[in-house]
Amino acid sequence: MNKRIDIHHVTRVEGHGNIVVEVKDGKMTECRFDVVEAPRFFEAMLRGRPYLEASHITSRICGICATGHATTSLRASEAALDVELSEQTKLLRKLVFHGEILDSHILHAYMLVAPDFLGVGSVIPLATSHRDVVLRALRMKKLSGDLCAAISGRHTHPIAMTVGGFTHFPTAAELTALRQRLIDSRADVDATVELFASLSWPKFERDTEYISLYKPDEYAFIDGEIKSSDGATIPAERYAEVTNEYLVQHSSAKLTRHKRGSYMVGALARFNNNYEQLHPRAKAAAQKLGMQPKITNPYYNTAAQVVEIVHCTEDAIRLIDELLSRGIKPEEPAPARPKKDARGVGVCEVPRGLLIHCYEIQEDGSLSGADCIIPTNQNVANIEADMRSLVPQILDKPVEAMQLDLEMLVRAYDPCISCSVHVLKLD
Repeated sequence: MNKRIDIHHVTRVEGHGNIVVEVKDGKMTECRFDVVEAPRFFEAMLRGRPYLEASHITSRICGICATGHATTSLRASEAALDVELSEQTKLLRKLVFHGEILDSHILHAYMLVAPDFLGVGSVIPLATSHRDVVLRALRMKKLSGDLCAAISGRHTHPIAMTVGGFTHFPTAAELTALRQRLIDSRADVDATVELFASLSWPKFERDTEYISLYKPDEYAFIDGEIKSSDGATIPAERYAEVTNEYLVQHSSAKLTRHKRGSYMVGALARFNNNYEQLHPRAKAAAQKLGMQPKITNPYYNTAAQVVEIVHCTEDAIRLIDELLSRGIKPEEPAPARPKKDARGVGVCEVPRGLLIHCYEIQEDGSLSGADCIIPTNQNVANIEADMRSLVPQILDKPVEAMQLDLEMLVRAYDPCISCSVHVLKLD
């Protein structure tokens, strides 16, 4: 039995990635996930720039995770410059972060993954075959976008977030209106859970190491320690002990490994490591989806995103209640304290997983070095390991069915391939 799969490029993902599988005489001889996206130079762009520009530059790494990159960038600068944030700033940042998580997860679950389960090639025919599903997704995305815009000035590439705080503040009336819309959205959120609970998920299991941020008292999206499902918890400042980046010939993204040959980041890793910190309604959603940690089926990363949609909706309501009870007060950003050879690390859980920014800032406020480690480049080695485990289990299927299983596997990781590439080879 000889089979070859050569997909250029996987559709319904961000960026360009290829799947290459070769089977000769019934044995797998080749299995790769090629990252072929052109390299990007954001770390080099930051060198020599004032720290106040860093978050605006790095938010352009991604149009989907712009708030996540901006927040992680700000946390790196603030760590280097000994900035003490006000409680209001912390609450506002958590709230806008929920808006981004919701926006991205809804996009992925409904528009990139659902077509596979509902038997169509994209969201375009889905709008005809399942019009109510698409309209629900658009309603939910509109709300999440409006939440981001109210806090950070606009939906994509925030302009009101700065080192030490904000330059713009939502009014109590805006927050009250958003709170009511979030409450009203529970019907759409519940319908989302029902839809994805009704799907027949591919049956595939492969245990791996799951890595995420961790806090004992909340489901961590901003700050925290780096936790491994294999037992280690490491301070964020020592991130390089976890990521251990390395190169392979077929990828313009660096790969990572920790205790095993690969690890997974993202919603499923967060779910496995932080289940106890989920909102009760999110735990109830997990039960409807048949999920209890530890989940080792990577296709369920999308189901974990659905659980997080519930959590972020409920926690956004809680955050708004707290902000309203405190009263929104315009305030100056907290002061920064530039010093010689300062170094700061920022860590956040963006929709696709653990994001790390590390900056070196000089006394004049300019950056002399930057390191950005992206969730997707942390997942590439694990995607390949999943593929190598999956292919022998599906060899009896026709090539077209094998191809769909592999494409769905890659899509389950919600890769943002363009963000991940940081390698350029010059001969």
